[in-house]
Parts: sequence; C-alpha cells; structure tokens
Amino acid sequence: MRPASRVKPGMTVRKLLKEVMTELERSITDLAEVVEVPVEYMTDLVSGRRRPPLPARTDIYDKMTRYLRLGRTDLAECASAERQKAGPDMGSPDPAVRREMLELCDADTVRQLEKRSRKDSDVEMVKILTRVLEVVQGTARRSLEDQIPLRIAATRTGENYLDVRLRVLEFLDASPATLTPTDLTNFVRPQVAQWDVDLETGVLRVVLRSAGSTERHQRRPMVRTGRARLAG
Repeated sequence: MRPASRVKPGMTVRKLLKEVMTELERSITDLAEVVEVPVEYMTDLVSGRRRPPLPARTDIYDKMTRYLRLGRTDLAECASAERQKAGPDMGSPDPAVRREMLELCDADTVRQLEKRSRKDSDVEMVKILTRVLEVVQGTARRSLEDQIPLRIAATRTGENYLDVRLRVLEFLDASPATLTPTDLTNFVRPQVAQWDVDLETGVLRVVLRSAGSTERHQRRPMVRTGRARLAG
C-alpha cells in the first residue's frame, strides 16, 4: 500500500522533511548518507538556505521518498511549486561564461545575438543559453544513474566520491546566471561541439561530442534540435 500524500497548502520541501524526520527520528546525517551528498548540502536544504532542485534534474527526491516512506510525488510536488513561485532565474551570465558559451556558437548567429542584446536586452540571449544548458544537463542527469563512472572519476582525481557527485548535482541546478567557468570545463565543453539557433523560427541545434571516440573509429556527433522557446 502506497503512503498517503502529505502535501497540503503551503507545504514546502523544508517543512515536509523536518516534519517527517521528526516523526521517524531521522537525523540530517542519516538522510545525507542515504542520498549520497555531503552533510552540508542536506543541512542547507532542510534549513531552507538551499533552494530545492528541480525534480527532473536530480535523483535526491526518489532516494528521500523511499527512505522517509513519503508519497511518491510529495517532494517533487513541493519542489515544483516552490520553483514555480520563485520564477525562472533570468539573470545575465558572468562575462567570461557568456564569452565561452558563445565561442561554441556559429559566428554569424553570435553577431546577430549581440546586436539584439545591445538593442533590446539580454533576455533573448539568456533564454537561448538556458536551452543550450538544459541539453547538457540532460546528459549530466543520466550520469547519476550509474555511480561507477563517478567513483572512477573520483579515484582518478583523488577526490571524494560525494564531492564528485555533488559537483554534478550543483551543475544540474545551475542557470546561465550561476554557471561557472569550472562548469564549462567539466560539463559543457566536453559535451558540446557546436550549437546554433535559427532566430526566425526559434529552432535550436546542438551538436554533442561523441563519447569514447578514437582516431580509428570516429562516431558521428549526436545532433539534438528543438525550439528554443524564444517567445514569452
């Protein structure tokens, strides 16, 4: 029998976690161990200092739901409502990040985008960069499904597995405004060979680099297309 939903008006991820953890006598350390994140991450989430990540960009809600015996969509519903209420982060990216993202774009398109940005605002630019970022985040999200590559990466760099996993989680929750040069080095540049957008139709084209290609056997780059949602 599935647990009944505990979502009620005004319920937030922070309130729900505190309520259930108190009932079940679970500590933040316990929850952090189950979710495979540093204790500091869970402390910030439970205290409200960290905004709840979008459900589609994390695996922490599934892990917490099973451990705390919550309704299947309770945490996801709370998180989605909180993020919707806060609205999208449409802040402009750091100049260095913006420059690197545009280096991956067709030069003619970049000139048009820069011209439009000077004339109107950065809104169109931010929307397009957000869509490009979402493509990379979709690929990074899948890396959470198998911890072996992350553990191998941690061993190779001499880092703690939880820190490597946290880096992925932080990137998944990034927007153009919070994207860092390190994110570009670790996630964007290794994945994106080139991107372009048709400014008339709003169709975005992202060419992803092939994984595991060698000089003797080069697989064709993966191309993803979709509307960049420029309007609205």
